Amino acid sequence: MVFSSLTFLLLFLPAMLAVYFVYRNIRWRNIALLIGSLFFYAWGEPVFVLVMAGVTLSVYAGTLAFSATKSAAAKKALFAITLIVSLGALLYFKYAAFFVNQILPIFNGSEKMQSPLLPIGISFFTFQAISYAVDAYRGNVRVQKNYALLLLYVSCFPQLIAGPIVQYSDIEYELKSRQTTLDDFSGGMRRFALGLCKKVLIANLLGEMLSSLPQADASVAAAWLTSAVFALQIYFDFSAYSDMAIGLGRVLGFRYQENFNYPYIARSVSEFWRRWHISLGRFFREYVYFPLGGSRKGANRTTLNLLVVWTLTGLWHGASWNFILWGLYYGVLIALEHGALKRTLRKTPRALGILLTLIAVLFGWVLFYQTDLALCANQLLAMLGITLKSGTVCFAGWIDAETRYALRAYTVFPLVAAVLSLPILPSIERAMNHRLRLQRTANLLFTLALTAGVLLSIFNLVADSYNPFLYFRF
Repeated sequence: MVFSSLTFLLLFLPAMLAVYFVYRNIRWRNIALLIGSLFFYAWGEPVFVLVMAGVTLSVYAGTLAFSATKSAAAKKALFAITLIVSLGALLYFKYAAFFVNQILPIFNGSEKMQSPLLPIGISFFTFQAISYAVDAYRGNVRVQKNYALLLLYVSCFPQLIAGPIVQYSDIEYELKSRQTTLDDFSGGMRRFALGLCKKVLIANLLGEMLSSLPQADASVAAAWLTSAVFALQIYFDFSAYSDMAIGLGRVLGFRYQENFNYPYIARSVSEFWRRWHISLGRFFREYVYFPLGGSRKGANRTTLNLLVVWTLTGLWHGASWNFILWGLYYGVLIALEHGALKRTLRKTPRALGILLTLIAVLFGWVLFYQTDLALCANQLLAMLGITLKSGTVCFAGWIDAETRYALRAYTVFPLVAAVLSLPILPSIERAMNHRLRLQRTANLLFTLALTAGVLLSIFNLVADSYNPFLYFRF
């Protein structure tokens, strides 16, 4: 079940909220929310609820075990076992086939291991469970002795299948004591509605445009436009889900941290990744980069740590060589920004920094988008004006018929989407907040626009339009 589906919007969400708010007691609200969340996850493939419950159980039992021992060595051993067991499902479902199939050819193996069906959102809920175990081991949070509450933390439906990655410390006390004010409910629903409109009215249309662009033998215009449209699509798709998750969390009394902060205005690659998928960056920073030593052990060790973190970041997104290359690409760029390019970046004018960062990011999105390495190489070369025909280097051509058709069909829509990806609306809102009358007018217009957008989104969903969520595969 996805947020941008009629089943969720017209059936599950109204029923869930009705049952949830019938109760005033937090205990019964938690029970209702846990049952609803498990039902939400089980909608697609019920058996995978057992995987999520099993991962949570392994962390629950492990934290109880290592917190009860007084021996430092035993505590460390039990903590290591907890991490290994909790990672077991993720390693099997997502990575086993990939690594086995890389090894088999060495031993002249002809058969390939088939990848098992991937439980949706397994990377997200596994990382949440691990963050709890690490924080419990460090003494940053209290060990949760109620399995149902821990399972609720892991399975809570707003952030369950595509984030943001919520650390246990963020909602430790809200699990036992929270309330929803009228402002929380209205503000949360407005945030959810905004995300729904971004997803259905912008991301989906960008996805349709992307599918109309040529992949093989692309011209220069096709290659650059493919990367730019994908950059906008994945931003609106994923930030829309984060908006909806944060909004629903607020409705239920949870305060989830922001996951995006207008990344396409970043003036460096490092800043881009501080603005994009903030919760994932926070996870790798706190649970991988800092424990490895961060930037405290010299330039060479810092570079190594960055490459390790970004290789893991690439693998987190998928068991495929293109994701590994994508991670290494950013690891090298960020290492350069921390080292050789550090002084240059400080002197670079902001506008030039934004432009250069955007170009670097557009090349990076090709590695992310094209899972086929041959297509990936073809698009990267086409962006440089090069194509290979029968082993001969040729000019790729400025533009092709399919790209011309796509530009005519979608006209200025990509430009509108690009403008909306910038912090223009918040700037207008801040300007209007200085005058009460303008603020009231703006709020009214925004509410009317959101209402119209939600109705239009529902009409699009009724028409069974293009409606995938890109990050569900991670």
